[in-house]
Amino acid sequence: MMLFQSMFSPSSSPFRHFFFSCLAVCLALAAMPSYAGSRIVSTGGVSAIEGAAGGGLSPWAVLASTASEQEIGVTAAATHAWVDDYRLTVTGASLNVYDRIEVSVARQTLDLDTLGGELGQDIYGAKVRLLGDVLYHPWGIWSVGMQHKRLVDGTIPTALGADKTSGTDMYLSASKLLFSAVAGRNVLFNATLRNTNANQGGLLGFGGDQSSRSWMAEGSVGVFITPQWVVGAEYRQKPDNLSVAKEDDWQSPYSAYFFNKHLSLTGAWLNLGDIAGLPSQRGGYLSLQAAF
Repeated sequence: MMLFQSMFSPSSSPFRHFFFSCLAVCLALAAMPSYAGSRIVSTGGVSAIEGAAGGGLSPWAVLASTASEQEIGVTAAATHAWVDDYRLTVTGASLNVYDRIEVSVARQTLDLDTLGGELGQDIYGAKVRLLGDVLYHPWGIWSVGMQHKRLVDGTIPTALGADKTSGTDMYLSASKLLFSAVAGRNVLFNATLRNTNANQGGLLGFGGDQSSRSWMAEGSVGVFITPQWVVGAEYRQKPDNLSVAKEDDWQSPYSAYFFNKHLSLTGAWLNLGDIAGLPSQRGGYLSLQAAF
């Protein structure tokens, strides 16, 4: 219920219209099999909180949707996360061109339940598959990507000491599925190396008095209980740029279920540590994705 209330709030109206336009495109493409659908279920991952294909917290090397090398695919997702003192709503969409290039857009809105107010940012992403395949290539799939982030209102982040209200992350990701790796179950591994100056993913601005840009490591593992159900964990290292707002690494056990090639639901338990001076932020996460 909180998810749908956030999506239909007046402040989210322009982006809500964009989101439902993307859903309409998804439905249109679903009726045109020549566009997408050749890839195996779950090989596009889910939509991360910054819009790219991957896990919930981190991008993976896989590209979104079900498009193969001769197809075009689209994905739309709605995500809601709630921890002790904050609520995050994300709406986003992505386009996969011939399983080589992914472009994505996402709007994040962070409600400051305890402090009062709201933070938001728009994220524009691009990812290019460099080589490989997540299933059959011995070295898996490798991709390079970028995420340009712009705050809707930088008043609070700059007051905390952030240098900028926009910034760009660059990352390199590798993903590989190992067949029958654990008790006869398939296991997916992902590693991402990110160069960033974003504070709390960008919601608290970019850079600060502690440092500017740094390299951060992110990792994910998932075990397929069935071909449609995966459980696992993610870890995302975080920079610590602001002396007045200590930043901790993010971690999360998760479960994702793919009802079919086109619809999936992801749930997780979040441990985000301290955020803007409020300690031990823990809570839940739900994300619904449509992919074609």
